[in-house]
Amino acid sequence: MSRRVVRQSKFRHVFGQAAKADQAYEDIRVSKVTWDSSFCAVNPKFLAIIVEAGGGGAFIVLPLAKTGRVDKNYPLVTGHTAPVLDIDWCPHNDNVIASASDDTTIMVWQIPDYTPVRNITEPIITLEGHSKRVGILSWHPTARNVLLSAGGDNVIIVWNVGTGEVLLSLEDMHPDVIHNVCWNSNGSLLATTCKDKTLRIIDPRKGQVVAERFAAHEGMRPMRAVFTRQGHIFTTGFTRMSQRELGLWDPNNFEEPVALQEMDTSNGVLLPFYDPDSSIVYLCGKGDSSIRYFEITDEPPFVHYLNTFSSKEPQRGMGFMPKRGLDVSKCEIARSAALAPPSDLFQDDLYPDTPGPEPALEADEWLSGQDAEPVLISLRDGYVPPKHRELRVTKRNILDVRPPSGPRRSQSASDTSLSQHTLETLLEEIKALRERVQAQEQRITALENMLCELVDGAD
Repeated sequence: MSRRVVRQSKFRHVFGQAAKADQAYEDIRVSKVTWDSSFCAVNPKFLAIIVEAGGGGAFIVLPLAKTGRVDKNYPLVTGHTAPVLDIDWCPHNDNVIASASDDTTIMVWQIPDYTPVRNITEPIITLEGHSKRVGILSWHPTARNVLLSAGGDNVIIVWNVGTGEVLLSLEDMHPDVIHNVCWNSNGSLLATTCKDKTLRIIDPRKGQVVAERFAAHEGMRPMRAVFTRQGHIFTTGFTRMSQRELGLWDPNNFEEPVALQEMDTSNGVLLPFYDPDSSIVYLCGKGDSSIRYFEITDEPPFVHYLNTFSSKEPQRGMGFMPKRGLDVSKCEIARSAALAPPSDLFQDDLYPDTPGPEPALEADEWLSGQDAEPVLISLRDGYVPPKHRELRVTKRNILDVRPPSGPRRSQSASDTSLSQHTLETLLEEIKALRERVQAQEQRITALENMLCELVDGAD
């Protein structure tokens, strides 16, 4: 029995034996019936759902333990002046989420562990640089505080959220609307799809398109792409006859696909969610009532159909839990699919070491050219989310990098000594202020921890 057949049988057993498969969806679906949500995002602590909020933009954040109907007065995260178009949890901090809006801004939010009593209205930082709506967000997989955004201005911007600065701006690469952007595993390359029907591989730090393929799918409808663990590109799109189609491509040889399969004639765009640990890709479509999953291997036909999960209602929003948030004791391999009966057996082939919350690089290290693979963690004893960690934003003083304006004047000896004395005085005051700020920050952190303990005790 080949390795692929063994794994395929195991996955079918895990999904097929779930007696309460629909309940895995029901707990999420009940919190969506009140709002016309279009997207959701989930991490080991929270579920976030985009909602409508009186002409502005907002989303709701729910603790994962909360199930059932949500009160209509439940606090929202609201601050945008136009609808929220995308949200994405930070992979290195479960309390930090970014939101993109039709108002051209990106906002980064700190979500407390306790349930707030009123709307969260003040973001940690607001990022402004796009001239049109921002519809795509994606955090860097290994570098701390690096966030990518793509807007209706056909520009991709890479931000350092820790300073609020633009690290990179990729212009003049896409002549039309960008449909999809995806990092590879170590964040050294981007895969993008565009309305011009071109699939591009971009080196963001060099600002170059290193490979491209026109009409990977011949249809005019939107195409999606993700990197696989092997470095290939998995795509979904439409044929010329409007049939849904999936493909697998080698960026080193874009002339012919590694695999190309027709699916069905549904209108919904297939959104791929790829799990690099198991090499399984889950295909979901808005309006579909099923999720199909395939295993990608090095053996023909390369993209192997595994099974289909069906629910009772059409899907209105999709979001998959990071692997570290799954319940390994129940052989849960995907939160949005199904659960298997409880088991005390830890299956190493289902749960290899997976990316954890610790970043491998700082933003400056990545920008300077360094690459690093994700920092992996074991799920053998289950995953315990770290305690609340505050995102610190450090604004740089623009006077530190710009020369003084106006004509230069000569300095006398007395001017020099006076300037030196003044500089030393200022440095001493800055040092004293910095020490005072650090002391206050420690005090604030201690009070927040006490508040969390009191809230946890009350629960």
